[in-house]
Amino acid sequence: INIESLDNIDIPKDWKIKKLHSLTKKIGSGITPNGGEKVYKKEGHPFLRSQNIGWGILLTDNVVFIDDEIHNSFKSTEIQTDDVFLNITGASIGRSAVANVFVKGGNVNQHVCIIRTKKEELSPYFLNSFLLSRKGQNLIESYQAGGNRQGLNFEQIKSFKIPLPSLPEQKAIAQLLSTWDDVITKTQSLIAKKEQRKKWLMQNLLTGKKRLKGFGGEWKEVKLNDISEIDKLSLSNQTPDDYSFQYLSLSDVDAGATEIKSEKLSFKGSPSRARRIVRKGDVLLATVRPNLQGFLIIRDDVKDLIASTGFAVISCTKINNEFLYQFLFTKNLMNQIESFLTGSNYPAINSSDVRDLKVPLPSMEEQNVISEVLQKADTEIQLLKNKMGKLKEQKKGLMQVLLTGKKRLKIK
Repeated sequence: INIESLDNIDIPKDWKIKKLHSLTKKIGSGITPNGGEKVYKKEGHPFLRSQNIGWGILLTDNVVFIDDEIHNSFKSTEIQTDDVFLNITGASIGRSAVANVFVKGGNVNQHVCIIRTKKEELSPYFLNSFLLSRKGQNLIESYQAGGNRQGLNFEQIKSFKIPLPSLPEQKAIAQLLSTWDDVITKTQSLIAKKEQRKKWLMQNLLTGKKRLKGFGGEWKEVKLNDISEIDKLSLSNQTPDDYSFQYLSLSDVDAGATEIKSEKLSFKGSPSRARRIVRKGDVLLATVRPNLQGFLIIRDDVKDLIASTGFAVISCTKINNEFLYQFLFTKNLMNQIESFLTGSNYPAINSSDVRDLKVPLPSMEEQNVISEVLQKADTEIQLLKNKMGKLKEQKKGLMQVLLTGKKRLKIK
């Protein structure tokens, strides 16, 4: 990446490019108090760490506090409203956000840089948007230093070159982008509420603590082996060596996955020892850490798909496969798996233990209705996630054209 490239980008004639130090009153980070976490309080002055700086937002759920004595010894790093925070070390380098009234009067640690702009020249919200843009992130990446530990120093930050429209245009751009942020934040909040509701439904419906209208009677606890076929070998040893198939490995399934990453599936020839064909309706349980939370249900037609030995392939015979799939995510199931784990480097659950996993089972009719309720909840969550993904892409597109002047806003 050419650090000087901002000098040559195509920006409007009435824009300027200035180094950040000429547009700021302060660029600096804080320090961690002696004693570390032992001196943190439940109230007092907010003390921001890198985990509190998100992508454009402050993450204050786990913020800690320091008392007056420590705060007064850190007065040079006291936070003011509209300070821009930039993470300068570690895996979260490049994340930035703007200070609000909640953190005013607080402090930051050494992993967070405070950038205090001259507001008559540079809007802090415009700067925050620039830092999060593709141009800003490329600039940050070009300056990363420190060998294995990525990092930025203050001199590098001061030398950042900012494409600068007039202050009214800066504010208009930042205001427009903030409307997308507001919708994204509201959508994220709605997703969290829907996920919490889904969790409540699972905890209650899949254990019988709450019954749906019209259902009664006792549930029975059964072993998985009694209601399904597990790791059934579908290909014979005589299968021709030139038999072709798609191979599903653990890397093709995310934690808590609902779909196969079909673009990752590899095409192979001889089936060798992998002889378990996966069919529509099968439920897959990852049996090796760190993938133990990887559950998958095959809802679509598949052809010649063979699972690796990192999965238990469960073909449901006397249980609704959607009911079983949902049950795999419960604390009940995970507690059972934890009790069966063997091995230290790569803990795993073996096939015989998978067969012994116990499932609380209502009638098939009740299983069907519970599955429909939970699937509907999944669909609602996925639609919201799809919406959020589109909103984020739209915002990226806006940032790309507005922060470079390719598209201009009408300033009243």
